[in-house]
Amino acid sequence: MKQNNLKVHPEDNVIVALTDLHRNDSIIHNGETIVLQDDVKAKHKFTAVALLAGSEVIMYGVLVGIVQTDLAKGSVLTTENLKHAASGFEIRGRKTDWASPDTSKFHGRTFNGFQRSDGSVGTANYWLVIPMVFCENRNLDVLQESLVAPLGYGRKKKYYNHTVKLINMIKEGGDEQTLLNAPIYMEAGEEKQDRVFPNVDGIKFLVHDGGCGGIRQDSETLCGLLAGYITHPNVAGATVLSLGCQNAQVSILQKEIAKRSPSFDKPLYVLDQQDIGTEADLLSLAIKQTLAGLIQANRSERSPAPLSKLCVGLECGGSDGFSGISANPAIGYTSDLLVAMNGSVILAEFPELCGVEQNLSDRCVDQEGAERFSNLMRSYSRLADEAGSGFDMNPSPGNIKDGLITDAIKSAGAAKKGGTSPVVDVLDYPEKVSKPGLNLLCTPGNDVESTTAEVASGANLVLFTTGLGTPTGNPIVPVVKIATNTALFNRMRDIIDINTGSIIEGDETIPEAGERILDYVISVASGETEVAAVKHGQDDFIPWKRGISL
Repeated sequence: MKQNNLKVHPEDNVIVALTDLHRNDSIIHNGETIVLQDDVKAKHKFTAVALLAGSEVIMYGVLVGIVQTDLAKGSVLTTENLKHAASGFEIRGRKTDWASPDTSKFHGRTFNGFQRSDGSVGTANYWLVIPMVFCENRNLDVLQESLVAPLGYGRKKKYYNHTVKLINMIKEGGDEQTLLNAPIYMEAGEEKQDRVFPNVDGIKFLVHDGGCGGIRQDSETLCGLLAGYITHPNVAGATVLSLGCQNAQVSILQKEIAKRSPSFDKPLYVLDQQDIGTEADLLSLAIKQTLAGLIQANRSERSPAPLSKLCVGLECGGSDGFSGISANPAIGYTSDLLVAMNGSVILAEFPELCGVEQNLSDRCVDQEGAERFSNLMRSYSRLADEAGSGFDMNPSPGNIKDGLITDAIKSAGAAKKGGTSPVVDVLDYPEKVSKPGLNLLCTPGNDVESTTAEVASGANLVLFTTGLGTPTGNPIVPVVKIATNTALFNRMRDIIDINTGSIIEGDETIPEAGERILDYVISVASGETEVAAVKHGQDDFIPWKRGISL
């Protein structure tokens, strides 16, 4: 009989239901019988001991909430009887010792990537078209329409024929019921096109709504983010459209590029609409220069690179009550493997580190890093409180429905993505990773804002865990979607790449899953496996306008 419950940490006073459990069920845990007082759905928690109102609830070995009413042993935790609470933190001595995992299985392994002159290695090879300001977005739309399909990067419009058939049915007199009962006319398979530039994975358009208005710091931060994309190892070059008068001046972008890549030598074409004149002149020149740049980009080819050249972003979205005990610790083990081989990983989403600050602060390799982490966390939390929406309001309705009923519970599980290695650097948005090892990056918990930021900081691949299912991707970096549970993997396998429900079911250990994920990462980084987000063209890109976003 497979295990139906789990106490995550020896000090916990709550237990996770791994399957649906029912009132009056007798649960055996460590030889002790617990009679359930309520129905407990899978992913939710019940008390391991009787708790009085005002008692602390401990999970993952940390404070995650305060009980609001007296609870008998075996009572389910809900938003009514448990409120968010998290321990404070302080800067104290360093705790940087860690048990480095066995990496012998990966000794001598490489991935086939695109080598750049600055020593970085891309897992893909893209050309970018970027607006300095939202005023240029329509021109980007025109360029996209003009370039993508003729270059062989167009995607099959698989719903088009379905729509045409339904419209014809309406024209022939079909009513609502006939329409709703009609079969689905979906064409199988993907249309393969001959690419003009076979070594270029695509041309991507980073449409955004910034660059002017707001405050000047918004434009400076945006330029830093865009510079992170232009200098990214997955990018061969870029075409930049500027209106001319916007706050986000090209000079600021150039300064940010130089900051990240002092010897920047990629083809970069900057076109100023107010200087050039007519739309026709602007766009015809943009097309010619982009094609010229693509000729250069196509000269790059994949070649073997050490795994130390991988920089992996760690992300979660649509999390559930299994995230912190399956997918997150699994990619945490993958993170430790990469760090042990001198690779880089990025743990972000600061609102979802609430309650585990002490552990992360202690793991910073120096006092400076611990102080910076403390300042960023406290400043972010204070601003959120002042806006009337503190970190405790981070869990979404979907999170709560599936067992993450306080932000501290969610955060303690989310932090597992970072593994156990020391924190080598603490970065503010949108700074670039410069040290191998575990890096902390200040971003919101919002999936797309955070993923966008991790890529700008240098992630050339993102591991994204989800318990509820989300299609999130990125324009230039493969985002590997990892299910926390088998039911999700089977239900949404068109957008999910890997299943870690095997951990919940007892068929695989966390280290085994972590090694399996790293094998998959190597295949994706080498261009051998196309992840679902890339296959579907899921090019999510949302710059964080530095304000309160949980």
